Amino acid sequence: MTSRTNSKGGKPDELDDLIEIPRLPSPPPHLTHASRGVHIPSFASFQPRDLRFTSAHPVTHVAWSCDGRRLASVGIDKAVRLWTPEKSLEPRSAVQYVGGHDYDVDYVTWNPTHPELFCSSSQRDRKIVFWDARQSRYVQSYTHHQVPTQINYAPNGKTICIVTLSNQLSFMQYEQGENESKPQWNFVKREPCMASTALFNHSGDGLALSFYRSNTLIIMDYPSLTIREQPAAHVGGCLAVALDPRGRYLASGGNDSIVNLFDMTEWICVNTITACEDSINALSFSHDGEYLAIASQGSYIDICAVETGRSLHRVPTIGPAPAVTWHPSKYVFAYCGQQNREGTPQIAFLSLFGPGM
Repeated sequence: MTSRTNSKGGKPDELDDLIEIPRLPSPPPHLTHASRGVHIPSFASFQPRDLRFTSAHPVTHVAWSCDGRRLASVGIDKAVRLWTPEKSLEPRSAVQYVGGHDYDVDYVTWNPTHPELFCSSSQRDRKIVFWDARQSRYVQSYTHHQVPTQINYAPNGKTICIVTLSNQLSFMQYEQGENESKPQWNFVKREPCMASTALFNHSGDGLALSFYRSNTLIIMDYPSLTIREQPAAHVGGCLAVALDPRGRYLASGGNDSIVNLFDMTEWICVNTITACEDSINALSFSHDGEYLAIASQGSYIDICAVETGRSLHRVPTIGPAPAVTWHPSKYVFAYCGQQNREGTPQIAFLSLFGPGM
């Protein structure tokens, strides 16, 4: 260590000799963007496009259609709103779908095989509603016996998994019953299991589960629900998971403000991202799997390089974002939430970050 003098010009203070400036390890050369011929977008030159609503309720969730033409948002009221960002993000330009829910809508997700089909849920009325964007009335509606908090499609678009407020996992399947004239969405009996988040893998024969009270992930087969792996993930519970579109990594985020990247073959943690200072709310991979957007309890979203784990840019937000999602083919992501400052009106927001659509 190089010798230093203290503030009085004398011998080095003993404390000074103990202080080391932390330095992040350099990633292996073969993982850098330059070595792989990957050009990093100029994230610092992009500006957020914010749509603000004066509301006591936040915009709770956003999701892109599988073709990326439309963006769905829910929260604030009983409607599901569909936006076409390439045309406009003005409030009057949104198409509203109403009549399916009796109370505020909390969650929305698109069928991964059809750009017109989507599904929404509400915690207050416990309804799961299936929609076709080509018609104003909902296609089907079901009232769950528990409170649904998250819904996600299987890759074939014919199964959904439902996570409830009591952390129970249930399933619905699109099939034709014995006494039905056409296929319908029906509940499927499966062995009960606990989860606070659940995602199908890319082939649809497996699930990745997390539980906010557990420090491990659960990887299981579907439909047998046989547990295959339980890798340790986070201290204080795991809150969010996301799958790399290339099928290489599963990302998990926890109360410890850390994001872990797991190799999906060996199920070992191959990288740890420590860019955030707050509990993780949501994660999303870019369409090429190169970048990870991280939403947390802080008023910012971090963009990090997947292969190196390095932080590339921090996007300031109006408030903490409960959801973030990359466009399926562009370097654009959407996020939402609520600003809640004392002495000011409560503002709900829907935002886009990226180059002009």
